[in-house]
Amino acid sequence: MASVRSHDNIKMMTYSEVAEISGYVGNFKVKIRRKPRYVDEDKCTGCGVCQEKCPFKADNAFDEGLGERKAIYTPFPQAVPNVPVIDPEHCAYLIRNKCGACLKFCEAKAIDFEQQEKIVEVEAGSIIVTTGFDSLDPTPMVHYGYGRYDNVYTGLQFERMSNASGPTSGKLLLKDGSQPKSVAMLHCVGSRDNNYHEYCSRVCCMYSLKFSHIVREKIPDAEIYQFYIDLRCFGKGYEEFYNRLQEEGVNFVRGRAAEVTHVAESQAEEGKLIVLCEDTLIGRQRRIPVDMVVLGTALEARADAGETARLLSLSRSADGFF
Repeated sequence: MASVRSHDNIKMMTYSEVAEISGYVGNFKVKIRRKPRYVDEDKCTGCGVCQEKCPFKADNAFDEGLGERKAIYTPFPQAVPNVPVIDPEHCAYLIRNKCGACLKFCEAKAIDFEQQEKIVEVEAGSIIVTTGFDSLDPTPMVHYGYGRYDNVYTGLQFERMSNASGPTSGKLLLKDGSQPKSVAMLHCVGSRDNNYHEYCSRVCCMYSLKFSHIVREKIPDAEIYQFYIDLRCFGKGYEEFYNRLQEEGVNFVRGRAAEVTHVAESQAEEGKLIVLCEDTLIGRQRRIPVDMVVLGTALEARADAGETARLLSLSRSADGFF
């Protein structure tokens, strides 16, 4: 990102979006909407004092809602450019004309509450569309308990929790602040599913296996369960990594998890999350109590992919991708 920003022939426009495209191949005219960040990029030194002094907080989207950030913030520590943006939905100065702590403490005088949205027009010969994808929101899949029970997380939330710069400084913690003694990884949540996405999302097997290794490193005596349909370890060294986890004592249960519940049927299940599944290798229904559940959610087309398709006159397949 830093190399791109410093390149003489590349102009990076962050906090901006394409508003309109006209013309034809070799001669496009593109209107770009540049949103006001209320911070002057040329004056800002990236010192971070404004963020330290800001008294207002909001959920941190980069930490998947597990942590908080200030009303003036940079999305993550390595963001390029290293210039914060003020969130108009949580800034007291923009909402009620009160506070102004960032304005007061900014020595570079970079705070500018008078900034307005701008439309910039550029000419281009070609357009490359790389809009990425979203991770499926498992909330509607009520049988997995996401959003209803504590300690049920998506893969991205677990990724942020296990990261040293994340909301728990890399510690794997339950809602009560204790370490989990048992963790379940559920594969194919929304993938290979006629009710959601029929396709395989391709990355979930390997990141779920990676999470098992992370849990084993951080909590050596934890019980770890992998609930899978079949493992698709397709890349160089991937099958070897799977074999390594078996040697590390990870429990592999062949069968899609049917439900996650907190209704205990024995003393051993009290206070636990119980994963219900059919283990197809032994042909039995099983109830496995754990402290934490991590959902390997599907990758899907971005929520605004339809709008982008109309803007660029692109076609999409039935799964929503271009």
